[in-house]
Amino acid sequence: MTEILVLYYSRHGNVAQMAQYVARGIEQVPDCAARLRTVPAVSAVCEALEKDVPEGGPPYATLEDLQECAGLALGSPTRFGNMAAALKYFLDGTAGQWLSGTLIGKPAAVFTSTSSLHGGQETTLLSMMLPLLHHGMLIVGLPYSEQELLSTTAGGTPYGPSHLAGGDSQLPITEAEKKLCLAQGRRLAAIARALQLAAKTGR
Repeated sequence: MTEILVLYYSRHGNVAQMAQYVARGIEQVPDCAARLRTVPAVSAVCEALEKDVPEGGPPYATLEDLQECAGLALGSPTRFGNMAAALKYFLDGTAGQWLSGTLIGKPAAVFTSTSSLHGGQETTLLSMMLPLLHHGMLIVGLPYSEQELLSTTAGGTPYGPSHLAGGDSQLPITEAEKKLCLAQGRRLAAIARALQLAAKTGR
């Protein structure tokens, strides 16, 4: 079984919904499974004290999740054109994995949700790619063969799926946005599966 880690931070639930669609796309690929994980919020004053297990939703991510995954889908809301602090805080703690090369050669994808259409979707996705590139991961985007990229009037970029949530974060995920999340999950899983099989056979 090829297991893909879907790791995200979500404040209003939109990125969490996107993560579910990405995970569904992953599991549409034979012999692939999604492992959903989130990260706790952080405080501006001191490290937030959170329970080891969240009251709802998936468990918090551990460094072992990175070790065990065959690929990674990373999701975050936009914070001034950048990923959320909670997700960056987790990634900032992966120096050991960088030193040991844990993620080298594994495929990765990114996704985001913003309150406005031009509120930094693409810069957020690009900012999320940077630490993954430092880890030696292989970035997997969305090709324009996905027709929704050409027709969407909401979210959707070649860098990865995105969602327009609106100023109150209440806009539902559109059909085009859902399809792009599913497509990203399928593409990431198919590539991870192919790389894993190639490594086993030496081809």
